[in-house]
Amino acid sequence: MNEGIRADVVRVIKPDNEHAILPVKEAIEMAFNLNKDLVEVAPNADPPVCKIMDHGKYLFEKKKKEKEAKKKQHVVVLKELRFRPQTDDHDYEFKKRHAEGFLKDGNKVKATVQFKGRDIIYSDQGKKLLDRLAKDLEDFGKVETPAKLEGKRMSMVVAPAKGPGS
Repeated sequence: MNEGIRADVVRVIKPDNEHAILPVKEAIEMAFNLNKDLVEVAPNADPPVCKIMDHGKYLFEKKKKEKEAKKKQHVVVLKELRFRPQTDDHDYEFKKRHAEGFLKDGNKVKATVQFKGRDIIYSDQGKKLLDRLAKDLEDFGKVETPAKLEGKRMSMVVAPAKGPGS
């Protein structure tokens, strides 16, 4: 930018989109007279290409566009629900409602059945519980990872059917 440009001769793009090949000193002077900056946009070209623009305004607009793009972005969060093999119906319904809410918000849900001690002999009950949950959540999401046993935990992941607010 301005005095930081090392080339002797540059191609200048003026604010009215006219092109001219000028010595750097002359180009900087022209930018200064217009109360703007001389910014190098293509340093590897022959001769290097510079543009006369308001650099501060350019940076502000760029930052504004990035902020807008970030606003429209939705980050998917993985929410976890933990069950035990003998989870009571009331507790199951309560956690199922939470899972529905998470899926409606556009988040993924990881349902985990935790087996402690000798509970591992009830792994079939854990599988039935996760299958029941998957069936109950069909309207809100689809099973992304089916139930599988990993050590003393059996888990499955349910992804939302559509985006948030659906």
